[in-house]
Formats: sequence, structure tokens, C-alpha cells
Amino acid sequence: MSAPQPGTWNADPAHFTRPTRRDLIRVGWLGGLGLSLGGFLKMEAAARAAEPANKTEAKAKSVIHIYLQGGFAHMDSFDPKPDAPAEYRGILDTVATRLPGVRFSEHMAKTAAVADKLTVVRSMTHTEVDHSRGEHSMFTGYRPSPALTYPSMGSVTAQQLGVRNDMPPYIVVPTAGSQYLNSGYLSNQYGPFALGTDPGRPGFAVRDLALPRGVDDARFAARKEWKELVDDHFAKTEKDDQLAAMDSFYQRAYGMLGSPTVRDAFSLKNETEETKKLYGMAGLSGPLAFRNGGAARFLIARRLVEAGARFVTVTFGSWDTHAFHYNGIQTQMPVLDVALAGLVTDLDQRGLLDSTLIVVNSEFGRTPKVNAGGGRDHWPRVFSVVLAGGGIKRGQVYGSSDALAAEPTKNALGVEDYAHTLYHLLGIDAKKDLMSPGNRPQQIVMNGKVVKGLLA
Repeated sequence: MSAPQPGTWNADPAHFTRPTRRDLIRVGWLGGLGLSLGGFLKMEAAARAAEPANKTEAKAKSVIHIYLQGGFAHMDSFDPKPDAPAEYRGILDTVATRLPGVRFSEHMAKTAAVADKLTVVRSMTHTEVDHSRGEHSMFTGYRPSPALTYPSMGSVTAQQLGVRNDMPPYIVVPTAGSQYLNSGYLSNQYGPFALGTDPGRPGFAVRDLALPRGVDDARFAARKEWKELVDDHFAKTEKDDQLAAMDSFYQRAYGMLGSPTVRDAFSLKNETEETKKLYGMAGLSGPLAFRNGGAARFLIARRLVEAGARFVTVTFGSWDTHAFHYNGIQTQMPVLDVALAGLVTDLDQRGLLDSTLIVVNSEFGRTPKVNAGGGRDHWPRVFSVVLAGGGIKRGQVYGSSDALAAEPTKNALGVEDYAHTLYHLLGIDAKKDLMSPGNRPQQIVMNGKVVKGLLA
């Protein structure tokens, strides 16, 4: 009788040869997910073991974080200054919003029509003028440190709240545009699951959530039964914690790969043309539709939180306009406007806005005065952030900037208070200690407080 091949099963369990890791990857159990062994298991176990004693009730079940990378111009969007000198106010007109006396840029007209569902913060502030340092501040609630990289809010949310409905808890669409959207000093298992490709492109599919080629649902189920038989043999012959961990991990892996609901969450094929039009997918043409992909990215973010994802970051556009500023504004901002207004409207119509926190931010704003090259430079001293849903007060402007959009004049909002407030809405105590390398405790956010004026 010939020896059995690796990863095959004979009638006698004693003849089983344990499959190698390569065999498992080939079958699609690990490689198809792009995850480390035990990732989901550890994520859930850590969350259960780390329940804060004074946990607050979560108003937000999920977060959709819209990241406008490069430095979004507050005076040309949510905080225009039409009475400022021309070299400050720029060339754009303004439009009325649903809030009395509040105006937005002419290119944010659709969002202006849903302003009664938003809180517009016009007093966000920090001191970091470098892109990466500004990103670290806004994504973590900490100023950058040479000794330690802090985890992003998405990673902390994944670590604290864990997996829901077999969905990855933290997802980035399409990719993490910044290193500070990652897990920092936490384990890599709390880093984001990246789509990897733009949902606005034809033929979009998330490779790591597809079944291996040639494997349909029936064959996948058969492989699961085969593995359960193998596990039963191991359980009877070996007492090994790693095997137990592997089994729990695979149950989660099967949950993702074997769930049509999870796979469908990453697809737009079931969305109606009416919904796609609401987000601005209809009528987009040319390179803009694919280079920035706003409409499809925002729509798939809604699908992901609807399916159970806890924190979805959508990167959109390129806003670092040191020159030819208004060229970039006029090609990108209308797409953002329609997609953002569509997201707010869609969530509200579906009854999901009150449980979904929308956060729209950049790493900083741009200089009040237009430079000699027709651009605006980096400006962290005051800029705007938009919040909606998930326990945020509807229909207000929080804080203000001066007549030139250069300094905060009322209710300045620092990154520590900002982060504390977002965590509070998720039911996470930002004063809780996490363990950094060397088993040193680090508060999730130091020296901040919840800003009551932002809450509903």
C-alpha cells in the first residue's frame, strides 16, 4: 500500500499525514483571506477580556470615516469667507444651506441641502504642518512621538469591539492612504482589511474574499467537512493549544468565505440604479470617475457597515494643492459633494444614520491666503471637520474661525477632545490603558475629554 499524500485521508485515521501550511494556503483557508493565523480569534478574545468596567452605551454601532488626503481647504468648502479680501476668499461663490445664516462653497451645494443633518466643526486645530504628523494627530489623538507609533481609531475599535457578523471590523476603501491608518503599537491583526482595488473600476472584485478558483460553495462546504474530520482526529490524539487556536480561527475564516452575505457586502451588483444615482455614479465619465472613485467608494462603505463592519475608512481625492488650487477643487469637490450628500441621505432613509457615525476630515486645512502660484499651503491652526449621525447633534455649526479663516475664535477643538468624543460615541472609554511594547500601559487617548456640545 502506497503512503498517503500530504493532506489526504485514508479510512484509518492513523494513516493521516498532517497537511503543511502550504497545503492549507493552497486550499484557500489562509491565503484566500490574507490574514494571519489566529487573527480573528485573538481579536475577539482580547475584546472580551478587555471590557472596560465603566463602558458607556454606544450611540454609534459603526463609523464611516471619509479621509480627504492632502489637506482640504476649509475656506473653499465648509467655512467660506465671502467678505474677506479677494486674495483670501478666493474665486468661488457660496450657497445657502438648510441652516439659517450658514453658507458653504458653491461646489458643496448638495451637502448644503442636508446640512440640517450635520454638525460642521469650524474650529478644529493642532500644530502639525507636515502631512504625516498631521495624519498621526488626527487618526490617533496623539502628537507624533519618535518612541512610539500610536494605533489609529479604526484599529483601536477593532481591538476593543471585535468581529461582528463575520465581517472584518476595520476596513479601508480602497487602500490605506496613510501609514497612520494602521495598528501602531497594537498587533497587526488589528490593522485594516484593504479592498486593494477601487470599487469604481469596471470588474471590481475583492480578491481575498473570493473562493479559490474552481471551488464553488458546495466544494467549499465539502472541504469544511473534511477539515472537521481532521480536527476530530487531532483532538483525540493531541492536546495542543495551537490546534485549538487554529480551529477557532478557521471557524471565522469559513464564516467569511462561506457567507454569501459577507461576500455580497463587498459588491455593488445588487444596488439599484436609483441608489447609484443618489451617490453620483450615474453620468460620471473620464478619468475622474476612476482616479478618485468617490461615488462607488461611499456606496460600498454603506454596504459594509450595513453588513456589520465597525469602522470603514474611505480615502477620496488628492487635496494637496500648493499650485493650481482651483483646478483641483473644481474637478474633485463636485464628486465629493454628491457622494457625501448621497451617503447621508441614504443612511437616513434606511434608518441607519442614528447608529452610523460619519466623520469627514483631513490632516489639516490650507492657508487663508492664496499664494503666488495660485495655490494654498498647509494650515493646521484652524480647519473644518464634518460629523453626522451616531449620536452627533443634527443641524449645527460648532466653533468658529476668524474673518480670514486663519485662527479659531470660539470652541477650539483639539485632537485629544476630538478623539475622546468619537470613542465615547462608540462606547469605548478613551482613558482606558492598552499595552504597548514592553508591557507599558498607554491610555487610548491622553489628556482629552468628551465634548458635550457635539452630542445629540
